[in-house]
Amino acid sequence: MSLRASTRVNQNGRVVIPASFRKRLGIRPGDEVILRIEDDELRISTLKRNIERAQKLVRKYIKRKGSLVDELIAERREAARRE
Repeated sequence: MSLRASTRVNQNGRVVIPASFRKRLGIRPGDEVILRIEDDELRISTLKRNIERAQKLVRKYIKRKGSLVDELIAERREAARRE
């Protein structure tokens, strides 16, 4: 479903994100949003969505077994043992 709205930029360069847009994106007061220019358009996304997108990209390169945290700790312990 596509949402459209028209709004004006105020004297301070501020734009109000309509409530329906904030609700759909899960944006709450105080949330951090990411602004980017892509194809000459301003795009707004949430920090949470950007993290999810990055995790999805990285997930395909990670072994399915075990924990990355456990693997990192084991590597660090092995390095410390060798020192």
